[in-house]
Amino acid sequence: MIQITVPTPDVTIHKQEAPELSHIYGFTDFILIPRDKAGIFMFYNDKDELLFVGKARKLRPRIKKHFEDTASVIKDKRNEVTKIEVCLVEDAVHREIYETYIINEYKAKYNVEKVLYK
Repeated sequence: MIQITVPTPDVTIHKQEAPELSHIYGFTDFILIPRDKAGIFMFYNDKDELLFVGKARKLRPRIKKHFEDTASVIKDKRNEVTKIEVCLVEDAVHREIYETYIINEYKAKYNVEKVLYK
């Protein structure tokens, strides 16, 4: 049996109720997410339910794209996201394994690819 331990998040940002600074869907702390680092990211709702898991070679631009792009899987659910967790994972194979494992172990609500539990 393979044992997989999900990495502890390196960065967690929360949606603000009434942000004073420029924001994207209430998030003002995107600067805390490394621009040129690779890893996995997880979007949660206010009940701490996992909504979506993704991976990226460049985290900040990829995460922001989910909030700006019209083709994003979560495009109609963006207002549900209240917390973003980011784990830095440089190895591409490890990112793939973590993403698939987290999607299936924690049953990410809006992931449609890599779902094995249905």
